[in-house]
Amino acid sequence: MPSNKVADLAGPGISTYPEVEKILPTDYQALLGPKETQHAVTAVKRYIEDGLCRELNLFRVEVPLIVSAESGVNDYLDRDGSRTPVEFPCGLGLDKRITTQVVQAATKWKRMALKQFECKVGEGIVTDMRAVRKDYFLDHDHSAYVDQWDWEKVITADMRNIDFLKGTVRSIWKVIKGAEQFVQGEFPKLRTARFPDLPDELTFLHAEEILGMYPDLPRKQRETAVLQRYPAVFIIGIGWVLEDGYPHEMRAADYDDWATETHSMDGKAMHGLNGDILVWNPVTKRRHELSSMGIRVTKETLRQQLGISGQLDFLKLPYHKAILADQIPLSVGGGIGQSRTVMQLLRKAHLGEVSVTVWPKELNAICEKKNIHVLE
Repeated sequence: MPSNKVADLAGPGISTYPEVEKILPTDYQALLGPKETQHAVTAVKRYIEDGLCRELNLFRVEVPLIVSAESGVNDYLDRDGSRTPVEFPCGLGLDKRITTQVVQAATKWKRMALKQFECKVGEGIVTDMRAVRKDYFLDHDHSAYVDQWDWEKVITADMRNIDFLKGTVRSIWKVIKGAEQFVQGEFPKLRTARFPDLPDELTFLHAEEILGMYPDLPRKQRETAVLQRYPAVFIIGIGWVLEDGYPHEMRAADYDDWATETHSMDGKAMHGLNGDILVWNPVTKRRHELSSMGIRVTKETLRQQLGISGQLDFLKLPYHKAILADQIPLSVGGGIGQSRTVMQLLRKAHLGEVSVTVWPKELNAICEKKNIHVLE
């Protein structure tokens, strides 16, 4: 079992197309056709973006698709170095062309942008972020093309606690749940007894607690098991090594704070001020991640986490220097998968039904056989 746990620390938990074929339903019938789906996608995206601005006190800003490699603001996603950005020289006619990267996420850029846009405490930004993650295994809910509502908000030191984190998560859940009710009102065919609605409330569980419930299961299987009991959860503390000697999942060391010590209701020491929103997908009958978020590192936890990950050389980069010098604010932030969330709310089996990107021939053949219309 340990080898399975190691393999499951990053990535989708699926690595072959026969596995994907088993996951996708055999009796699938989309509730909305391609044209109706696009109208619904537009409506849901508008509702959620407006809702996030209202509930979290955010305003919309533009976000880069490309950044300079030397800035240090690109996201390496996992701290094992397995996911590298697309990189190319940019700037015709320059003596030295700019080494440029396509963003994998705007996580670090957003925190620096809070200063650029002069955000005050309790105020923040939201972006319509697009990224390329070329090193994903492409399955039904992972694609190389990523679209997210990436958001970030200024906080103070006394807000850096679990209660504040939970309150922020509840605000996001209110928006997602509201979007479900809204889109079902606009498209009544989505309201069906076959697929239960999302619960009104999330269940909060620490990764350590879930490990205690399912000690022999790898991470993705633990998540699937717990979601059969609680159909919407926020898993706290992703990145710190748990009692079995493995983190729940690998998490980059230079944005979310996964090292700060917290305590469970019974006083047990825990770690982490971050987490993921996951729901039960009644179409695929499997775990479905909607959002990853957290209270961001201080200069102390940045040093601590980079020491753990063996990446202290990052401290030479501009973003990291800015944190060490207190030049950018303390913050909380996260990313909410647009296509992932829309896929859930529209009762879809595959990301390719709501977004357009590249898929392997093997996956397209499976989808055609299972009556899943993948956009081209």
